[in-house]
Amino acid sequence: MKRFMKVVVKEHNEKWQQMFNEESQRIKDIFGDECKAIHHIGITSVSGLKAKPIIDMMPVVKQIEKIDSFNEQMNGIGYESLGEFGIKGRRYFRKGGDNRTHQVHVFQVDNNEDINRHLAVKDYLLTHAEEAKLYGDLKETLANQFPRDIVSYMNGKDRFVKELERKALLWYKGL
Repeated sequence: MKRFMKVVVKEHNEKWQQMFNEESQRIKDIFGDECKAIHHIGITSVSGLKAKPIIDMMPVVKQIEKIDSFNEQMNGIGYESLGEFGIKGRRYFRKGGDNRTHQVHVFQVDNNEDINRHLAVKDYLLTHAEEAKLYGDLKETLANQFPRDIVSYMNGKDRFVKELERKALLWYKGL
């Protein structure tokens, strides 16, 4: 990860949903019948929340190993294929280089832990406005504090994100 990648957090943009819709269709066209669903995840999926303007997508597929056979086609629409990239059982793609526009986190349909974690956080933020605002404000503060240091930005929100995931999963499971 490049330490000096520019960090920008913006007010929510309604175009983010349209960008997700358009890009998810391109990915569905590539993955075909292997793709069971594609979810808009991450902070751009939460209306009203400040976020880095990067669309996070989570395709859920039948067999994760088959996704590797689509790397060339994904490269053809601008994605860099990075394999598991630190999360076992995931296939990760990013688009836009240092000016990233999209990230794709592919999981196999039976990977309930990772799928539920992403969906829980999104749904939790959609229904807990105070938590969402705190997270958006933290992201904005860190982006202003570390405008060219993505590692410090990520480290600065790590504890908050882990606690957010913990609360979201408990809430999601009805505990």
